[in-house]
Amino acid sequence: MNNYPIPKSQLPNNYNVYIYCPMNLKQTVGILLFYLFTTVIMAQDKPAYLLFDAKGKKINYKKALKKLSDADIIFFGESHDNPISHWLEFEVLKDLKEQLKKENLKVGVEMFERDQQEMLSQYLNGEIDEETFQDSLKLWRNYNTDYRPIVEYCKENGIPFFGTNVPRRFASMAYKGGIDTLLNLSEEEKSWIAPLPFHIEYELPSYQNMKTLMGGHGMDDEKLSRFIEAQATKDATMAHFTLENYTEGATIVHYNGSYHSDYKEGIAWYIRQRNPSLKIVNITTVEQESLNGLEEEYKNKADIVIAVPASMTKTYVFGMN
Repeated sequence: MNNYPIPKSQLPNNYNVYIYCPMNLKQTVGILLFYLFTTVIMAQDKPAYLLFDAKGKKINYKKALKKLSDADIIFFGESHDNPISHWLEFEVLKDLKEQLKKENLKVGVEMFERDQQEMLSQYLNGEIDEETFQDSLKLWRNYNTDYRPIVEYCKENGIPFFGTNVPRRFASMAYKGGIDTLLNLSEEEKSWIAPLPFHIEYELPSYQNMKTLMGGHGMDDEKLSRFIEAQATKDATMAHFTLENYTEGATIVHYNGSYHSDYKEGIAWYIRQRNPSLKIVNITTVEQESLNGLEEEYKNKADIVIAVPASMTKTYVFGMN
C-alpha cells in the first residue's frame, strides 16, 4: 500500500477521502484531558516542597531564581538532614552558573573549617587525589551524599569554593571558658578566626531565642552567655571569610544551617555591620504538617522559604555515626 500523500488535484472528482480514527475526536481529546488533569491533581496533592516569599505568598522556582541572581551574597539556610534542602542547593548552583559568568560565581560553606582550607584547595586544584583528601580531613558524616556533589561540581567547573567556619575546637573553647580564651591562641590559629576582639550583640532576637531554648536544659546565665559567645564566634568567622572572598560584581552562594542566617541575623548581621551596601538574599528551610500555606511563625524568616512536609525522610540521624 502506498502511504505517500496524493495531491488533491490528482484525485478523481468522485473520489471520497476518509481519515481513519479508532475513536472520534471528542473521545480522544476527552481521555487526554482526563489523564492530564488527573496527573496535575495528583502532583499537587503530594508536593515534595513549595516555595514562599517572606510574606507567605507562594512563588515558583523561576521567580525565586531571578531574585537570587540579583544578589551579592546568598545565604542558603539548610536543614542539615533534609534531602530537599540538599537537592535544591545543587540545583540552584547549577542554574546560577548558567545565568552568571563563571568568574562571578563563588561558593562558601559552613561545612569546612578554616584550618581545612589548605587541604581543600589542594584537592580542588588537582594537587592531591580524592582518597587522600577524604582521609586527611574530618568531614561531615553526610558529606558524600549531601556536599560532595557541590564540591565536585565546583571542581569540574572552576568555581571558587572555600570553607568559612571556625575550627570547632575554638567554638568549644569559647563555650567552656568564654570568648576571651581565644586571645591566647597562636597567631596561626588566630588566622582561622574572625579578627579579635569582635563585637557580640547578645540581644539579637536569634541569640535570645537560643538562650530561651537552652535555658530549658538547666543552663545558668553564665553558661547561656558563653553559649551565645560560641555561636557568635561561628557567625563572625563565617562572615569574615565570606567578605574576604567577595569581589565587586561577584555572587557568593553560602551554604549553612538556617539558624545562622534566619531573619538576616547571625552571619548576615556581621556582614551588614561591615558592608551594609551589599545585597543579601537569604533562604530558609522549614517543615510543616501541611503545605496548604506558609505557617505564620515562618513568615519574614527569609526572602525565600522552602516549606517541606514534616514527614519527609532524613538524609541521616543526628547523634549517630
